Amino acid sequence: MKIIKEVCVDTIDDAVKAFNKGADRIELCSNLDQDGLTPKVKILKKIKSLISIPVRVMIRPHSKSFIYDKKDINEMTNSIEFCKKENFDGVVFGCLKEDFELDIQKINYLAEIANPLNVIVHKAIDLTISPTESLRNLLKLNNINGVLSSGGCKSAKLGVSTLKQMISLSPKDFEIIAAGKITNNNLKFLHDEIGAKFYHGKKIIGEL
Repeated sequence: MKIIKEVCVDTIDDAVKAFNKGADRIELCSNLDQDGLTPKVKILKKIKSLISIPVRVMIRPHSKSFIYDKKDINEMTNSIEFCKKENFDGVVFGCLKEDFELDIQKINYLAEIANPLNVIVHKAIDLTISPTESLRNLLKLNNINGVLSSGGCKSAKLGVSTLKQMISLSPKDFEIIAAGKITNNNLKFLHDEIGAKFYHGKKIIGEL
């Protein structure tokens, strides 16, 4: 089984380096020091002309939390509509309620706007009480194509058992993207343990 290596970058230079080193896909954001925010429009406009692999765009207006008010949702909506217009491969976001469970209503609202782009719910799912139960709730929606998760733990290595459960719960065409301190040095070991098809990391193909 071919695995997909998705590299997380926050600059055009790193996106090009990742492409040249054999990345299968890019997750593009800004401010990786804040775990990734929505990239600037000028970067989004430029990147499509420089690399030919799929690019998914982080939609995250601030790093305060994953709890979003009406102004935040409007900003996220505008970003998603721009990504649709520019024909990106997908968008990546996550919304929580005050009790740190997934805000299914907001996620579904944004996913419907994003359609037909791929929609990935990011590691906000790892902050919920049970990532597997949160996944079950997401699978009831029509427009979610995958989740990015470290199994509710600080690393994929620590979250192996939950990631395996998440994969077994998911339909064949639903992406469970394993993430969390995955590098080119531990990918083979983790793949032998998890058996996922999709893996994500800043150093998943080595240093850029």
